[in-house]
Amino acid sequence: MALFNKEPEKGPKIQPVQSSSNSQPQPAVSAAAPQPSPAPRPAPALTGEGLAHLDRGTKVSGKLSFDGPARIDGEVDGEITSKDSLHIGETAVVTAQIKAAAVIVGGKVSGDITGSQKIEIRPSAKVVGNLAAPLLSIHEGAQFEGHCSMQPEAAREDRKVTVFPKEDRITPATHATPSGGAPKPA
Repeated sequence: MALFNKEPEKGPKIQPVQSSSNSQPQPAVSAAAPQPSPAPRPAPALTGEGLAHLDRGTKVSGKLSFDGPARIDGEVDGEITSKDSLHIGETAVVTAQIKAAAVIVGGKVSGDITGSQKIEIRPSAKVVGNLAAPLLSIHEGAQFEGHCSMQPEAAREDRKVTVFPKEDRITPATHATPSGGAPKPA
C-alpha cells in the first residue's frame, strides 16, 4: 500500500458500487481506465422473483433450468426448462429443446418448443422446429419451419391414436363394412 509513498499503486483501484433505484447490479468501475457506459436498456418487468439473464457473449452448453422468468441473449446449446416465462432475445442463438410456461422468441432457435401457456414468435425470429402450446402467435416477418400443435397440454398427454390395418379401412368409394359385408347405402 502506498499511503505515504508519492508513487501511486500500480494495480487498478476498485471503487465500491452504490445501489440505485434500478434493480440491476452495476459493474465495478476502475479508476485507472474509465470505460464508456453501455447503451441504456429498458428494465425488464419483474414479477415476484428476479430475472435470470444470459447476456450477449455468453455461451452455455448443457441443461438449463429456471424457476422464475428468464431472458437469453447469448448462445445456448442443449436443453432449457423454465417454470415461468422465457424470453429469447434478438441476439440469441439457441439450439435446444425448450419447455416453459410462456416462450417469446426474437432470435434464432433450432429445436422443439413447448409452452404450457403460450408461444410468441416475433418478427425478428427464425425458428426451425416443432411448436406446441394452447396459444400460438407468429408475427408477420417471422421465419418458421416446422409443425405446430395448439391443443391444451392435458389433451396432448391423453391423446391416443388407433391405426387400423389397411384391409379394415373404409374406402369412400365403396363404403364397405370392415367385415367385408354388403356396402352401406350412401
